[in-house]
Parts: sequence; structure tokens; C-alpha cells
Amino acid sequence: MRWRIDLRYDGTEFHGWARQAGLRTVQGVLEQSLATVLRQQELPTVTCAGRTDTGVHARGQVVHVWLPDGQVARDLVHRLNGVLPDDVWVSGASEAAEGFDARFSALWRRYVYRICDDNIAKDPLTRNHVLRVLAPLDVDRMNEASTRLLGEHDFAAFCRRRVGATTVRTLREFSWTRTAPGLVEATVIADAFCHSMVRALVGSIVPVGDGRRGIDWPATVLAGKVRDSAVTVLPAHGLTLEEVRYPADDQLAARATEARNTRGEVHTRG
Repeated sequence: MRWRIDLRYDGTEFHGWARQAGLRTVQGVLEQSLATVLRQQELPTVTCAGRTDTGVHARGQVVHVWLPDGQVARDLVHRLNGVLPDDVWVSGASEAAEGFDARFSALWRRYVYRICDDNIAKDPLTRNHVLRVLAPLDVDRMNEASTRLLGEHDFAAFCRRRVGATTVRTLREFSWTRTAPGLVEATVIADAFCHSMVRALVGSIVPVGDGRRGIDWPATVLAGKVRDSAVTVLPAHGLTLEEVRYPADDQLAARATEARNTRGEVHTRG
């Protein structure tokens, strides 16, 4: 029986999502917790919507997992949260609809990157979730530059290439908002993301906001289709996976097939 699990986590103390021998990862912790509550020695394998990197957080991560029939109680959420560490929290668990695949059925992922650009507004309590920059940012300039990156493109200039994997993505939204004095948030939505793509995209816009680069520069980098060393991949701690959107239940299987055929074994990391 395939189950869908929704979870949140603070990525500060994790070496990313993917299970790694000898390292604390979100996948490793979740699989061990599932094995504990199911009282089985063999660890179940979970598949996530977006494999977050070391230090990246999530409020809207989604996974699927095959669980033995008859061994899953209705209080799975309560039981998992009873054994998971404090930096991981399951917000929902249910039998998945037919055809559901946490990774390939997804229509898009929404990430938010948070930046503080004012010393007075700096909050030590958010130091693990908000990047501090030294110069004030012009949100209007940043939005103008970001708009020029929207649409379907080869984002090789902002990705780490992998053999056999495409770097073509559809960027649906890339917008900047000042949500409070000294706090700027970038919202980035795409069908999927290559390794470090979100942090590289945001890193190309920040120097536009502080005046070091022209508004056209990020689009020029994109057109080059080659990883540009002038683009700074921003630190992971400012990034949070906020939401993953799926189609209606009767379209889940078709969407998964489409994604597999067009993208193959794509990464969906920020």
C-alpha cells in the first residue's frame, strides 16, 4: 500500500535529504522512524518531491512510501511524531491515490529564499533561516531582472550538470517582496529544479538589487547556457521548500509518466 506523508523540517543539523552512511539526513531519520513504529528490521524506502541540500529547510516536503498492508494504523502521524527528533515534524499521512508519485506526479515546487538587508532589523533568532547581506536591496530592480528569466529555458548556467540529465526547466514565478522592514523574500516556482538552481538564481539577482550588476545581467548569464563562476550560489540556510503542487487524482499517473519521459532522472533540489 502506497502512502503519502507530508513533513516539515529544520535543515540546520542535517546533511541534506538523501540517505548517506554515517551522516544524519532527513531521509535516514524518517526511514528509521518508520521502521521503529512499524516494528520491522528492514528500513522502508521513502521517495521525496524535492531532495533538499545540506542546510535547506522544508515546510511542504512530500514523500511516498510503500508500507505493508495491515500494519499501518490511522494514528501514523501521532506515532511518527512520537519518535522523530524535534527538528522534523509530520503534518499529514494518508493512503496515496492511485498513480501518485511524490516526485514525478508533482506539477511544481515553490521555494522561498529570505534575506535581511538592514542591520537594525537583524534578528539573531532567525540566523539559521535568513541570509544577512550588507547592502540594502532594491526590490523593483530585482523584480525587473527576475521577470526576464521566466519561461522554459535551458538553465545550465544556474545548474550543476549531471550526465544524462536535462537542465531544461520551466520557471513559472520568480518574484521579490519586502515583507517587513529589512526583510526581503524571493518566491521561486518551477516544474522542477536542478542541483543548486534556486540558490544560483537568487544569487544572480542580489547583485542587481545592490547595484553591482545591471538589470540585464542575469538574462545574459542564462543565455550563455554555461555555468558562470561570476554567479554566487547563496548559502543554503536562507532557503525553504514551502509547497509542492499536484494535479487532481485522476491525472496523477499521467503526470508521472510525462515527467519521466521528458526529464528522466532529474534532480529537484534547491
